[in-house]
Amino acid sequence: MTFIKITESESNYQHLEKMSVAELLTNINKEDGTVHKAIEKVIPQIELLVQSIVDKMILGGRLFYIGAGTSGRLGIVDASECPPTFGVDYGLVIGVIAGGNKAITEAVEFAEDDTEQGWRDLQEHSISSKDIVIGIAASGTTPYVIGALKSCKENKIITGSICCNPQSPLSEYSDFPIEIVVGPEFITGSTRMKSGTAQKLILNMISTSVMIQLGRVEDNKMVNMQLTNDKLVDRGVKMLMEKAKIDDYAMAKDLLLKTGSIKTAIKIHHS
Repeated sequence: MTFIKITESESNYQHLEKMSVAELLTNINKEDGTVHKAIEKVIPQIELLVQSIVDKMILGGRLFYIGAGTSGRLGIVDASECPPTFGVDYGLVIGVIAGGNKAITEAVEFAEDDTEQGWRDLQEHSISSKDIVIGIAASGTTPYVIGALKSCKENKIITGSICCNPQSPLSEYSDFPIEIVVGPEFITGSTRMKSGTAQKLILNMISTSVMIQLGRVEDNKMVNMQLTNDKLVDRGVKMLMEKAKIDDYAMAKDLLLKTGSIKTAIKIHHS
């Protein structure tokens, strides 16, 4: 089958500069509305990847996201939100981006074209076969990401991938490929739009499902979240009051701040 970059195909809309603001917003939203249908089609593939991640983490492994540009940034965002949300160590889910930390806020020229650097970046984290790596690339052709996954396979490291083109080169080096075909972008080739939205949603699905499976959520509450600001402390106090049947806000707050954990506070209160 001939590989076709649907992500680079011509937009379904012409003369965007002639549209009113209302028309622009309506049409962008219309396109965004198609993303969830595309994701629905690949839920079985996402499920297989999630199950593999859970198995690896139970045995002490870590999850790595690796990407370039928007894809790399999305991985870093998801990884960085796991500790405050689920109370896990910062080294459990790790985002790696072509060009290093500078590339989080600035474009680093040609960083995505280096086929060897991705593997070198992963090695800085002492990656091993205990871990699992997800390559993220809207096009499915990014050399930095493909090179990293190829080296992972050679070193018996389980791999997953997220891209937005069918039968992509990236998928060839992935044990658990996910291909979400969202179609042409509103602005031709601007994969920060629908493709980026699809990637972000899937990363949310992966990390959230994994953490729930690992027992980091009880009922529908973030009982292991880190208390890093007043808003989260207040939310934690109210959770504690509800789950431990404590009527006194000040008492619950004092107990929570002493233990630093909703889950621990509940255990102490009931002991």
